[in-house]
Amino acid sequence: MLVKLENPLLLSKAVELISELVTEVRLKVNEFGMSISAMDPANVAMVGFKLPKSAFSKFETGNEVLGINLDNLKQILKRCGSGSSLVLEKKENRLEIKIQDRIKRNFTLSLIDIESEEIDFDSKVSNMEFSSTIELNSVDIIPSIEDCAIVADACAFIVENEKFIIEAKGLNSARSEFSGDEAKINAENCKSKYSLEYLQKFMKGSKLCEKTVLQFANDHPLKIGLKTEHMELNFILAPRIETED
Repeated sequence: MLVKLENPLLLSKAVELISELVTEVRLKVNEFGMSISAMDPANVAMVGFKLPKSAFSKFETGNEVLGINLDNLKQILKRCGSGSSLVLEKKENRLEIKIQDRIKRNFTLSLIDIESEEIDFDSKVSNMEFSSTIELNSVDIIPSIEDCAIVADACAFIVENEKFIIEAKGLNSARSEFSGDEAKINAENCKSKYSLEYLQKFMKGSKLCEKTVLQFANDHPLKIGLKTEHMELNFILAPRIETED
């Protein structure tokens, strides 16, 4: 396996974000590109990441599955500058990483055995039925989530009368309301509540692209879709179900 990225920034940012959910992953490299599917240890969130073959300037590989410690990979990728290119080459049980800019720098990352169950993100999502799809500008949803985090540890996503509402209530409250002018709303009336700790992490991904797509239903998992020309990053977040005593 030998692949080269001329602009490794997206990979670096994605790895940094995914490392907040899981520490060890299977990095798959095949004819379609590079991908990661993983679930966090609490089984609350799932991530699916794809970097298509077209994102690479050189791509020579068979079917490879690399066991990677994300914290270690993250630290190496942070060494890439804005003008760096990145070469990844598998040699036996290690990954050789070359950062090429004015100076050529080489790193070696030991590959590891992953004990956790293998996750297929796409097949898991295909079993979910979403009644609502909301597409927003990322610059609009990020502050709305931050507003809610000031007053509570969870927020509700609500579709009501063709409006999309993000609302958090504790002793204090916060609320953002979007009409069809600010968002594309293709949705039925519904409400579901989600952890703000996880949503704040996912919003770091929203900063990488112009649009954020939300899919959910009544008391149903949330799918957050983030897409650029050369990257696809999706998250699934379990709902927080309120139980009444």
